[in-house]
Amino acid sequence: MRAQANGSSNGHPAHAEPGPAQQPPAPAPASNAAIAELSEKPPVNGDAARLLTSEQAARLRAVPFGFDGRRLLVAMADPADLDSADEVSVIAGRPVRRCRLSQPDHFDQLLRSAYGATASQMAQRLGGQESEQDELLANLQAVDAADVHRMAQEPSVVNLVNLIILEAVRGRASDVHVEPFERALTVKYRIDGELRPQNSPPKALQAAITSRIKIMCGMDIAERYVPQDGHITLRFEGRRVDIRVSTVPTIYGESVVMRILDKQAVTLDLAALGMRPEHRAVMDRLIALPHGMILVTGPTGSGKTTTLYAALSKLYDPSLKVITVEDPVEYELAGVNQIPVNPERGLMFATGLRAILRQDPDVIMVGEIRDGETAEIAVRAALTGHLVLSTLHTNDAASAVGRLTDMEIEPFLLASTLEGILAQRLGRRLCAACARPTPIAEALQHRLLPQELALFKSGMGYTGAGCEACDGTGYRGRVGYYELLELTPPMRQAITAGRTTPTELLAHALPTHTTMRGDGLLKAAGAQTTVDEVLRATQDSEG
Repeated sequence: MRAQANGSSNGHPAHAEPGPAQQPPAPAPASNAAIAELSEKPPVNGDAARLLTSEQAARLRAVPFGFDGRRLLVAMADPADLDSADEVSVIAGRPVRRCRLSQPDHFDQLLRSAYGATASQMAQRLGGQESEQDELLANLQAVDAADVHRMAQEPSVVNLVNLIILEAVRGRASDVHVEPFERALTVKYRIDGELRPQNSPPKALQAAITSRIKIMCGMDIAERYVPQDGHITLRFEGRRVDIRVSTVPTIYGESVVMRILDKQAVTLDLAALGMRPEHRAVMDRLIALPHGMILVTGPTGSGKTTTLYAALSKLYDPSLKVITVEDPVEYELAGVNQIPVNPERGLMFATGLRAILRQDPDVIMVGEIRDGETAEIAVRAALTGHLVLSTLHTNDAASAVGRLTDMEIEPFLLASTLEGILAQRLGRRLCAACARPTPIAEALQHRLLPQELALFKSGMGYTGAGCEACDGTGYRGRVGYYELLELTPPMRQAITAGRTTPTELLAHALPTHTTMRGDGLLKAAGAQTTVDEVLRATQDSEG
């Protein structure tokens, strides 16, 4: 992983000094060594693994695991990659013998076993050197800006911050939280929607760690009392990873949150997101319309933007002009013109949407309808021959109509332009490797209606036992729970007449209409998730 921003890592291992055997006169070319076949995951020799940092091993997709005389045995994801093998040879100062693992997933397991706890071990080692007097260094008011900059350039701090980010990306984290408290500095990863605490770095390094992150994303390290935003671009395993960084001042220092935007970790496909075939068929029909408005609703973090990206990816065709206005642009879509909102320069959703209409678009995506002005322009764009996709903050699908009328949108305009509303939540997906049938707890059975309980044969649901693939949690990834409301002619008549409450609108829904809770329980019965996950994620949407 290399930082393409201010202050990249020097990339040297932060371990014990190499012994004489690690410094031969000149390594032989890696290409001269035959490729060895490994039928199973080999044990890792710590001395061999330490010849590469975890950052270098992940970038080169190579794990040194032992010695064969002077040669270094290196397991590689792609043993034919001679450039990576030669770079390992140069870094380690030894000729290497390339090894191929029989199972592709064995490489990632080997990488985790060799380097997975590096950041935690480094945090513990640095923490062991801390004294009560050192806690004074964590007081940002007591540290000069020049001293903070010097501390942030220390190899131990550089490596620690790099490893924290590297392990977050490798662990599929969506966010990294660095939170200061009176006597502790905590680091947490949000994985599958759940915050998981990590081993804490020493409080004495708080100023240095915070400043190191700010240097990487180009923030002002001397400014500690106002919120700041920044951006880091990294190379990880041959792909680009964007990280949005936000800092806010608290009473014990700056709280830092890094949002990881890893395009390859997100599958922009409605089926992969968990949408059932019945819903996908309706969505396909809606996004094929030449004009109209499609809304996706839900709270922050419910996956609305990812769903819109998946829809845009599916409908894109070179014959269509597709433009988006977003705050911010999270993922770059091939063939789509994406405009980032810039409040400092006066570019808001409404102004961007007005400009888009002069660009002769076929399809428009508005990141979020936040105010009446944006809503009115979006509705009129849909009325004048454009397909408009956008998001809205409501608890369920039917509430979106009332929300737009509250923004003073004329009901007859909504009835003419609105085609469909998708409400969604995200829940944790059961690990496919360790999911097993389990009786539904009695407390959960009491929360289910008879027709809902009937979905589960003999009262059996599913849980995850916990395994290596899911780090013992029983969950791996997330799955969407959807409610797709397709507007019917009676529903349009009700909107025009001003009958826009959810109850009045749902009275005219199609017989196949399913709530988010119902959709989630169908997935729980199919071993995709658990009953308690469904009830937790959808409880705010049930009237």
